Amino acid sequence: MAKELGMRAGLSLAQALEEHLAEWAESTGIAVEIWALPGREVPIRIAEAVLAVLGEALSNIERHSRAGVVSIAVTLGPAGLRMTVSDDGAGFSGQAAGRGITVMRTHFAEVGGTLGVNGVPGEGTTITGVVPRSG
Repeated sequence: MAKELGMRAGLSLAQALEEHLAEWAESTGIAVEIWALPGREVPIRIAEAVLAVLGEALSNIERHSRAGVVSIAVTLGPAGLRMTVSDDGAGFSGQAAGRGITVMRTHFAEVGGTLGVNGVPGEGTTITGVVPRSG
């Protein structure tokens, strides 16, 4: 089961992500590239969904991918939030399935978002989640 990530008191989503990713990279030996983090505050429910999905994604990468590098981007724009987690690991063919994928999709669905998973055998996996701006 993935380590549940949460917002620590006083930290923004960007700070929480930076802190957790640094700790995860150190403990796993898998390099992390941070491409982008949100420059402003994100609603707490969406921040919690991002952290939950990231926790599950990193757990899956650590257990299954044999990746050397993980790339993360979380952006917040006029259309909403977009999160991308890519690794250079084993990848997979066919449909993404399993408990972890279902859990990640559920977290984003609960905040009005969608999540897709794409694997390429021998080249890695990319998880993309989008939460449209409401109102």
